[in-house]
Amino acid sequence: MHRVLIPVALAAPPPSVPQGQVRQWHGETMGTTWTVSAVLPANRHGDEIDAGIRAVLDNVIAEMSNWSETSDLSRFNRADGDSWVTLPQNAFIVLQAALQVARDSGGAFDPTAGPLVNLWGFGPAGKRTVAPSSNDVARVRQHCGWQRLHADDVDASQRRVRQPGGLSLDVCAIAKGFGVDAVSRYLDGCGVAHHLVEIGGELRGQGLKPDGMPWWVELESPVANGDADAAQRTLIALLGLSVATSGDYRRYFEADGHRYAHTIDPRTGYPATHALASVTVIHRECMMADALSTALMVLGPYAGLAFAQRHTLAARLLVRTPDGSDELTTPAFAAMLS
Repeated sequence: MHRVLIPVALAAPPPSVPQGQVRQWHGETMGTTWTVSAVLPANRHGDEIDAGIRAVLDNVIAEMSNWSETSDLSRFNRADGDSWVTLPQNAFIVLQAALQVARDSGGAFDPTAGPLVNLWGFGPAGKRTVAPSSNDVARVRQHCGWQRLHADDVDASQRRVRQPGGLSLDVCAIAKGFGVDAVSRYLDGCGVAHHLVEIGGELRGQGLKPDGMPWWVELESPVANGDADAAQRTLIALLGLSVATSGDYRRYFEADGHRYAHTIDPRTGYPATHALASVTVIHRECMMADALSTALMVLGPYAGLAFAQRHTLAARLLVRTPDGSDELTTPAFAAMLS
């Protein structure tokens, strides 16, 4: 059993059916895998496209990875207090978007929460098998907080940010989505307008396949007991759209009878404990879908749904129940159901 989602309105006239063959490239980046499918015209070489995609993704890491000591973001994190750090254009764009989502969500999304993510064993410091102490959580929280970057600490005219002292930026919850958008823009610039880009489950589709069909993808759903029939399949036509899913079922550890998921609530310093299992957001920009799905995941089922409705997001929230899961959807999501 399945249902389909289609765009309510197109940002541009429907594209003409492309000529050429679908080619696919894949690799690893940002601690996960990537895949690109594209309709390649007869006069284009696949090796050239492959090299270009890898260069785009390598640049995202070089600018924004807090796992790399040489990245521009790590340079900011090491900077002395009250010093200004100039960021590359893309890194500055991502930081501005991250801070906007932080403001809108009341800190449910926070690009300064990296030390908390690290403390709980989901960052560069590596995994852990026991929960940190409440004293450790309180100590690390003192160094976090998106509010520590005031409006006059972010200088858009010169793309620079003032380090208030000991603040650590982490844009992992938005960088994958940006990477998807960046690869899509690169392909557009190469004249490869019909493509599907995926990084770690975040996707963007544009144009059509040679058979005239859009890029159909299935939305992620946590399935009870591994039974594929336990969840309704939902397919979406990614025609100029992006989709991102956040869930508490991907990364977690168990200790003393408790399950600690990687969804850290920056407002408390602890993993979120509500019954929300996953959130899917559909958006024009994968960068925004990525960040917003994380924010909704932290907010929880009802505050998250209210936020999504307030911001007219196309979102689906799956809530765990004793009998399986309930689905909550926004009007914008429901309007796409055909």
